[in-house]
Amino acid sequence: MAIIKAQALYKQVAAEMRRTIAAGEWAPGQQIPTEDQLCQLYDVSRPTVRQAVASLRTEGLLDAQQGRGTFVRTQPASGRTAYPRDTDPAATGWTSDDPTVTHMRLNADQAVALEIDEGEAALCVERLITHEQSGARALHRTILPMERITGTTLAKKPAQTPAKTLTALFMAHGPVEWRESVTARMPHPDEIAALQLDQPAPLLITNRVTVATESGLPLAVETTATPADAARYTYTLTPAPAPATAPRRRNLRPMQ
Repeated sequence: MAIIKAQALYKQVAAEMRRTIAAGEWAPGQQIPTEDQLCQLYDVSRPTVRQAVASLRTEGLLDAQQGRGTFVRTQPASGRTAYPRDTDPAATGWTSDDPTVTHMRLNADQAVALEIDEGEAALCVERLITHEQSGARALHRTILPMERITGTTLAKKPAQTPAKTLTALFMAHGPVEWRESVTARMPHPDEIAALQLDQPAPLLITNRVTVATESGLPLAVETTATPADAARYTYTLTPAPAPATAPRRRNLRPMQ
């Protein structure tokens, strides 16, 4: 392995191991070489190998099994499961457990997203959704600030499907649109248990803010946490019509 001085050594080893897995030289379910063998293979120290292996475990490429060794993680036969962002999951092969509703106070990040003071009252609707074919799981949370749902059906019956929640917001505030961002992070302990993860692996986190189109008022925040190695997000993007081009003004010279 050629050493690149500007990059941490364990990252270079991890990259070589990643390429070996991608090339199929270490097949899914196969045990990788021992630490001593990896040290000889890459001509590096044991701590460097351990850091590289830990990095690939975090990425979800390797599984460490107590008393047996480290194995290439077996991916689902169906590959990544598409999670639709522009339709109701229940209509696309995803089933939902009974949602739980809790009363909460907005934290700083939620307050900024909703343009409301921190500590304001809100309802949190949380559900575990499962893809029937692949078994992939995702945690879906909807945060409804009381200030924005007072007088709607959501104030008394917040445990609605995402589609019905949007319908209720539309009826109260008119047409809506969305602002969405996608990040990644390691799971919290409760997410590890809920998603039945064998080991901590990165999650894809989407944050969708529903906004009233006319007023620009944020109405709700949806957060979905999905294991990054088992799902992909699909979007339908419709380009807006190009604005009409204003005619160019011509400077007329006065007649002599």
